[in-house]
Amino acid sequence: MRTGVMLDGDRNLEVLLQDVTGVVDCGVSSFWCSQIFGFDAVSLMALLGRETSRIELGTAVVPVYGRHPLVLAMQARTAQAASGGRFALGVGLSHQLMVEGVYGLSYEHPAAYMREYLSALVPALSGEQVNFQGERVSANMLGPLQPAGVEPVGVVVAALGSAMLKVAGELASGTITWMTGVRTIGSHIVPGIRRAAEDAGRGEPRIVAGLPVCVTQDVASAREKASRIYAIYGSLPSYRAMLDREGAGGPADVAVAGSEEEVEAALLALADAGATDFMGAPFGTKEERARTIETLGRLNG
Repeated sequence: MRTGVMLDGDRNLEVLLQDVTGVVDCGVSSFWCSQIFGFDAVSLMALLGRETSRIELGTAVVPVYGRHPLVLAMQARTAQAASGGRFALGVGLSHQLMVEGVYGLSYEHPAAYMREYLSALVPALSGEQVNFQGERVSANMLGPLQPAGVEPVGVVVAALGSAMLKVAGELASGTITWMTGVRTIGSHIVPGIRRAAEDAGRGEPRIVAGLPVCVTQDVASAREKASRIYAIYGSLPSYRAMLDREGAGGPADVAVAGSEEEVEAALLALADAGATDFMGAPFGTKEERARTIETLGRLNG
């Protein structure tokens, strides 16, 4: 299983540049950045693409509301060109609280909206001319996006519920999860998206499992920190549903915390459940975070 590191996109730009350099040096396969209220994640990946080599750079994830699919396709293709073909576009619906409360947009029928959005986005990312007319999304191009020769961009969708897993399996390269434990990955996420991909005649989907991770000798303290840092994810409906499936009281219960050997065992369990990638969000003390990133590099396979 490939390993990667996820950091927030609201950090100082120079610090982020230093962080990604350290991540590259440690040996993981990928570096992911969230999109909340910090830097634009796609633009940031384009910049980091010029500052790095080898490592995959991805967004985890860009909310689709508020950006027309052709605009996002142009941004993503720019990041792809800037990184020499190392960019992965992670997209998601965000949450009703954000879409309606912050953006002032409708959150009705979110899975149907994502289906139409991907129907326009995915072919545009591959350099095709798009002419799509849906109930919620339309895109009518006069020709394919320029310049020609940009490698197609793979799309992973933040899909947790059954309807979204079906959309991701049929239209995207795979899924990227967050706060979803190993039992739920194995019993719900993997079979759901694989079945949809198979029914659509697509290849094996990519399954990126994202969780907080801390290599530590003080597991109780680490879980207490996780409970505080990630508290909001225990109340957002989509993540709460996955925690309930897992039988977890909150985010601290699905966080990966322990010795290097215990973290390795947790990652092996995720791989056995069907995850193709692990996206770890390091937390804890400065020393614990550094040790965690080093461990993820050593476990990259």
